[in-house]
Amino acid sequence: MEVQVAPLRAWDDFFPGSDRFALPDLKDISKWNNRVVSNLLYYQTNYLMVAAALVSIVGFLSPLNMLIGGTVVVLVFLGFVWMSHNKDILRKMKKQYPTTFVVAIMLSSYFLISYLGDVMVFMFGITLPLLLMFVHASLRLRNIQNKLQNKMEGIGLKKTPMGIILDALEQQEDSINKLADYISKVKE
Repeated sequence: MEVQVAPLRAWDDFFPGSDRFALPDLKDISKWNNRVVSNLLYYQTNYLMVAAALVSIVGFLSPLNMLIGGTVVVLVFLGFVWMSHNKDILRKMKKQYPTTFVVAIMLSSYFLISYLGDVMVFMFGITLPLLLMFVHASLRLRNIQNKLQNKMEGIGLKKTPMGIILDALEQQEDSINKLADYISKVKE
């Protein structure tokens, strides 16, 4: 299936008034994780635009360090994903504690970048966009259109860049399995 870019959501939908934002239920981690994954999929193009703006500003101010920082983060991410596919212990950790897995990637990247170059480029050019995405995805309540788009992504009707990244982090398997069970029940 070919990869499709998700549409840019209206900015008043992406960042409306405070009535569409709420703190997640910190006691129910799976529900919070579901909200984050759903919002990451639904608003992925908006997140990309915000991240591109921040990366462009930092990249303009320090292009070589931004290039080194971006390369290090991508290589560390790919290394962690590769290791988690080859080591069961890492695979289980990635599936059970996705936030810990991402934090491990970011900390590893931080130490490598601090060894190679400018830490502030890492903080503002790479970590800040990721932090903003996570905070927005955690606080933004989902709507009907968001849920429908995520179901289409989950059953394979659409494949987007964020869906591919979340698959690499194994954050969509449970949703797909639940949806497949639901579809099989409906068919019966």
